[in-house]
Amino acid sequence: MLVPHAPAEWSTDPECALVVRLLKSQSLLNEIAGSQLSEMALQTTLRKQYPDDLVRAAVALVELRRRAAAKFTRADRMWLERQGLEQATSEPVARHKAQRFRGHVWDLCCGIGGDTIALAEHCEEVVAIDRAPAATLRTVLNAQVYGVGDRVRPVCASVEAVWQDVAGQLVHIDPDRRPGSGGRAMKIEDYVPSLDVLRTLQQTARGGAIKLGPASNFGGKFPDVEIELVSLHGECKEATVWFGELAGAGPFRATALPSGETLAGHPLEVAAEVRPLERYLFDPDPAIVRAGLLDLLAVQLGLSRLDAAEEYLTGPQTVASPFVQAFAVEAELPNNERQIREALRKSSFGELEIKCRHVPINADALRRRLPLPGNEPGVLLFARIGEKTRAVLARRVRGSQE
Repeated sequence: MLVPHAPAEWSTDPECALVVRLLKSQSLLNEIAGSQLSEMALQTTLRKQYPDDLVRAAVALVELRRRAAAKFTRADRMWLERQGLEQATSEPVARHKAQRFRGHVWDLCCGIGGDTIALAEHCEEVVAIDRAPAATLRTVLNAQVYGVGDRVRPVCASVEAVWQDVAGQLVHIDPDRRPGSGGRAMKIEDYVPSLDVLRTLQQTARGGAIKLGPASNFGGKFPDVEIELVSLHGECKEATVWFGELAGAGPFRATALPSGETLAGHPLEVAAEVRPLERYLFDPDPAIVRAGLLDLLAVQLGLSRLDAAEEYLTGPQTVASPFVQAFAVEAELPNNERQIREALRKSSFGELEIKCRHVPINADALRRRLPLPGNEPGVLLFARIGEKTRAVLARRVRGSQE
């Protein structure tokens, strides 16, 4: 059909049939993409020429392609569905992971193929496994968009059904974090496949990666692994459990993309000094915080912590690191709105960003009450300093992480 030895399930699955109809309806997709009409008016017009189900699917696909531009550079040609896009690995993150793989790789629970594509760019062959036939079809189509379709072999099956084939192989798996109709699962025990299956995979495959949500309860779940927290443009995207021959020294690693800066170590390896606020305040990358490597980073950069229970760091001068956003301190104030207002009246700030980590603040409501007489951008940070909540007026230092 589209690849040699295409899975038989493609020819009998209703969702696959709809995808094939969309493939043959490029003029419809082009008309939707270029239309200036409202969605309701557009669908009314199109239904005079095309079947209702095809119009609905085409409109949804074009909208998903627009949303996917935040994750994929070739989103305008990709074949997508809502949940698959939401769970898909962003292109830079997938390519970062794929650098550890070589040769023949199994990508389990491939979804729409975000990781499959990146793996195929590095490997000889990727066996893309998913129990949903339409997922494997979309994976192949998307791999073709990226010019690596000839390296992808789709298989419609559950993870349990290919257990013996995967033994001794390199594998990547992206468990379903939204099983059933519920929201995103936070506990690994609620993933599909289950935690027991993931642990068995770790023991039987010769090496690989397990993709987890960055907020999941991964601590202590997998012995003898390296857990890498990956951020992209300052947002923590994924916790990757590396095992077998693909695991690094570990046990924890934080990586900031797109720079690729990485830091590995043990959360209890060092303890940073706690000091009063100095000339600069630093907001650490969330991958560093989630990996438990804040103290290690602080010591390496020559910075101090503001409080044992606070992630903000401080130092007398700026540092060059993609792992921190620097702020030049203008004033340290009590956590008192009246005094904050008085300080802002004397400032040149005309717009104000409000940041806090552990202090409950209604930023929008507070911002509306504060005077901003100038026209320059400023930052108001609430932080624990010496076991007390304080307010810090500052300016972003451009050129540090943003």
